[in-house]
Amino acid sequence: MGLSGLEIYKLLPKTNCKECGFPTCLAFAMQIAAKKVSLDKCPHVSEEAKKKLESASRPPINLVTIGSGDEKLEIGNETVMFRHEETFYHPAGIGFLVDDDMPQAEIDKKISSIEALRFERVGQRIEVNLIALNNKSRNKDNFLSALEKITEKSKLNLVLMSDSVETLKAAISVAKEKKPLLHGANKENLDPMVSLAKESSSALCISSSSLEDLSALAEKAASGGINDLVLDPGVKSLREMIESLTYIRRMALRKSYRPFGYPTIAFTRQSDPFEEAGEAASLIAKYAGIVILRNTETWQALAVLTCRQNIYTDPQKPLQVEPQIYEIGSVTGESPVLVTTNFSLTYYTVESEVEAGKVPSYIISVDSEGMSVLTAWAAEKFTAEKIASALKESGIENKVKHKEVIIPGYVSVMSGKLQEESGWSVKVGPREASGIPAFLKGMKK
Repeated sequence: MGLSGLEIYKLLPKTNCKECGFPTCLAFAMQIAAKKVSLDKCPHVSEEAKKKLESASRPPINLVTIGSGDEKLEIGNETVMFRHEETFYHPAGIGFLVDDDMPQAEIDKKISSIEALRFERVGQRIEVNLIALNNKSRNKDNFLSALEKITEKSKLNLVLMSDSVETLKAAISVAKEKKPLLHGANKENLDPMVSLAKESSSALCISSSSLEDLSALAEKAASGGINDLVLDPGVKSLREMIESLTYIRRMALRKSYRPFGYPTIAFTRQSDPFEEAGEAASLIAKYAGIVILRNTETWQALAVLTCRQNIYTDPQKPLQVEPQIYEIGSVTGESPVLVTTNFSLTYYTVESEVEAGKVPSYIISVDSEGMSVLTAWAAEKFTAEKIASALKESGIENKVKHKEVIIPGYVSVMSGKLQEESGWSVKVGPREASGIPAFLKGMKK
């Protein structure tokens, strides 16, 4: 059981020095008790107090790092069950399985397919994080040969999957700099796996289809000095997997049960890409720290990455672009001027359709606090007055020779008032962004 805020406060220096970022030691203690800050932010705490407070200050789910450098993957350290309570901070890692018994040409092809799974969506780069190499052949040479191919052709983080300590030890010599996740520890090989993970400073994944055994193994590994643990509750049906992942998360967060205070990994089971994408999305939502898929279809990966992007954004702060003028193409003084909101999805949808129309245009993004057109209009965040103010403050009058502005068709009702407020001639554009290319080409004629 964790210590209360007052119990933690009694062990702190009580200097109120503010170096921790909080106004008083009591405020800092309360944040430690709530698992929202770590003890290391206090520069004056004694070693004796550190030992007593270690359990209380440790996050309910450990932060585990896989890989190194800018591409490293950090998972865990979440503090709530539901994203409406607080933002989820460490997005689930998305990876793909490569079996070492595949022909070399197929391994090359799959690595190339995985490497291509990088996209830009609503102004953010979304991409996969991992390749999981599975020692399906149970042959060390096959495993090392495939690993050399992967390390040569990819910079993605690695999950090395084998229950053979000898095979993983040889693999570490090839990929030690990549700080891989070692997957394959179980009740038969736990002790040598823990030793290997400690020697190589690698994170270790423990597997068991029994949650009771998984708990005991995690506790034993932690007592052996390994804190960078990942839990694999075993390949089960989707329903059973979600039940296990939810139970592990709930025990860690609600009951402060330390053996389950680690991120988890899950593997999809479906061979059909459509079903696998749905399965992966479910596992991301409830509550896998890493999801490993088999298929590498581009559309499938984009769907899964989009799901992750949506789940791991702040629900109280919609993705927004900077409210300003955006120039699309080689604009001139005669180029059309469109207005839209600064909700990222809305803006980038409009931008892509303007680009598709091949008519150089200005887009003015109006500050709507990240709301879409109709939502912002209903909330009075996208009004004639706001648009008129944006037209004036943006400086668009100095860039074009005309005074004609195009507004979204869904808010055509404001056209008269906008014309009065701004002095600009108002043209009502299409309701859907898909109609923009034809609309702009029609204006040009």
